Amino acid sequence: MTDAKTWGVTIAVLLGVLVFDLLLAIKNRKRETTLKEAALWTIFYVIAAIVFGINLQFNGVAGHGEEFFAGWLTEYSLSVDNVFIFIILLANLSVKRESAQLILLAGIAIALVLRGIFIALGSALISKFSAAFFIFAIILIATAWKLIKEKHGDEKVYKEGRIITALRKRGASTFTIALVAVGTTDLIFALDSIPAIFGLTKDPYIVFTANAFALMGLRQLYFLLAGLVDRLIYLSKGLAVILGFIGFKLFIEGLHGVGIHKIGFYEIP
Repeated sequence: MTDAKTWGVTIAVLLGVLVFDLLLAIKNRKRETTLKEAALWTIFYVIAAIVFGINLQFNGVAGHGEEFFAGWLTEYSLSVDNVFIFIILLANLSVKRESAQLILLAGIAIALVLRGIFIALGSALISKFSAAFFIFAIILIATAWKLIKEKHGDEKVYKEGRIITALRKRGASTFTIALVAVGTTDLIFALDSIPAIFGLTKDPYIVFTANAFALMGLRQLYFLLAGLVDRLIYLSKGLAVILGFIGFKLFIEGLHGVGIHKIGFYEIP
């Protein structure tokens, strides 16, 4: 169990990075982020995650570093797919690329808070109810099946939800509408990603930090991937395999949790 001091320092550092990124986004709000800038910042966040994971492996509890890397890579892979949805969403709302910086950063901050709540609830649920493993497994396997059925060339369509429609009718600004849209969209994505990482580790600290590092570089990743929407044709299939495997793993853990260790003569691993 991670102590309160470690939690406090981690959250303080993450907030510091967010504030720095916010100041940078405000400073550069009147110009577009270049591909070179986006690439350099993406590399920076990837290196930061690697350094954190190595530190966790050698200075933390044995195995925690490996769990962090597995969780972070899974969340980062899912984040890439999420970024493509954000690209389509912001394009449909006619958001300027300059304004997208602040919207994405604010959306990341909202996502961190919401995912923190989800992680706390998920951790409490798993510790008390073994059936939670089956629920998470069903969510992941269903998502994997949906991704497998996707065909390259099928356009991902952004459908305006009731909240966005209501805001538009009330005369809300495009910035506000886009911010709410990004926040609610990430909340939906969290329903897939949080169960996925709980299939790899049960430690809420690792789950949170893996999510945080995967989310922190999304603003830069958005500008880096904006021109690649139609090129990563096997992304959905790759994610489907990952989610399907983790879903199966969660199902097996659920069976062990309810005391089922054998099916006929076959011993469940």
